[in-house]
Amino acid sequence: MLMSASPVDSEILGSLFGTDEMRAIFSDRAQLSAMLEVEAALARAQASVGMVPREAADRITAAATIKNLSLEKIAASTRTVGYTVVELIAELGAACGDDAARYIHLGATTQDIVDTALVLQMRRGLAAIRRDVIATAQALAGQARRYRDTPMAARTHLQHAVPTTFGLKCATWAAPLPVHVERLDQVSSRVMVVQFGGAAGTLAALGENGLAVASALARELDLGAPDLPWHVTRDSVAETAGILALICGSLSKFASDVVLLSQTEVAEISEPHTSRTGISSTMPQKRNPILSEYIIAASRGVHAAVPIMLSAMTQEHERATGAWQSESLAIPQVFTLTAGALARAVNLAAGMIADPERMRRNLDATRGMIMAEAIVAALSPSMGRAAAHHAVSRACDLAVAEDLPLIEAVTRNLELASRLSSETIQRALDPSAHLGAAGGFVDRVVTRIAALN
Repeated sequence: MLMSASPVDSEILGSLFGTDEMRAIFSDRAQLSAMLEVEAALARAQASVGMVPREAADRITAAATIKNLSLEKIAASTRTVGYTVVELIAELGAACGDDAARYIHLGATTQDIVDTALVLQMRRGLAAIRRDVIATAQALAGQARRYRDTPMAARTHLQHAVPTTFGLKCATWAAPLPVHVERLDQVSSRVMVVQFGGAAGTLAALGENGLAVASALARELDLGAPDLPWHVTRDSVAETAGILALICGSLSKFASDVVLLSQTEVAEISEPHTSRTGISSTMPQKRNPILSEYIIAASRGVHAAVPIMLSAMTQEHERATGAWQSESLAIPQVFTLTAGALARAVNLAAGMIADPERMRRNLDATRGMIMAEAIVAALSPSMGRAAAHHAVSRACDLAVAEDLPLIEAVTRNLELASRLSSETIQRALDPSAHLGAAGGFVDRVVTRIAALN
């Protein structure tokens, strides 16, 4: 058994970083199958314009199956040649017979087959990513709806700020996901195109049939036909990796917040738990946020791979010397790590456990200090916002210095106390009365996610 150079492909660690589904999409067998699919489609496309006998195209199509390939021979050839296509063509030719073999790969170059096969793989990969982005969004929307009006402390610079709701926090985690679905749909129209340019992007070997064959190949594979070959124009492939990195960035923000909120001293939410989930080898009490940790780890791996894709856009003349080859180091990793992060995010979003009572206790932990903005708002009509802000700020300093509830520090100032009725004080100290448009924001996000399909 070969050693795995990356945990993504490890039999032991792979389940933590990726998914079997995405590994299968970018496996050697899947890549070779996609290449065979392209070769067969090319023969049929050329048959449609009279370049190849229909019988030959049919025989090539029938023979274009992975069972007719020897992975050992292809691996040996690749070590020498540097590409898989040469041996693949030889074995496909042997499987379909000499009369048909002469029509395989007419006018094409290695990169035409490899790139178009990659597009087919990415089409399948993007469909899986899109599905799981929507599933994560829907799970978070469900939590947002459930906890729409549950107050908790908002935190800025990691300190208590003002009250918010757990529903709004869930909606904030969910809000980028419908936008990511839009991005996936948009990039699909740009990247789901055939690559077919021949030796140097002119299709000269096909004479007057070049454009017709390119269009027919696109139809055969249900892909778009680009304006010209994109052998050295890699923006759409790089864009795809970039969008997956954006998705992972949003997932990482979600996971990071979960880690912070599940700290012992905060304990407002926890990850879904079983008797073995997130256990420690030495501390029996531990419930480590393991789902969140691997979302963050996978996301960092994706972000580290994106520069490879961006630097690979610099390609010399009509064929690259190394930049194109470097993409294969990044693309499968980016897709597999993103799929792994999403698989964990779906479980986390659906199964996380909120503790509203702990949220309320934490709201009260600063003895009213979190309501300082509300007290400023209550005082502003009679003294002006700036003066009220300065006065309440001084009261906060006193409350900290003497360990007082904020309202006691405020009422020690007779000028302030005279401006606050008992009813106003009660309202100013009620977190549920200082939530602003939180519920409306939640409703907007939930509605938008409900429209996803």
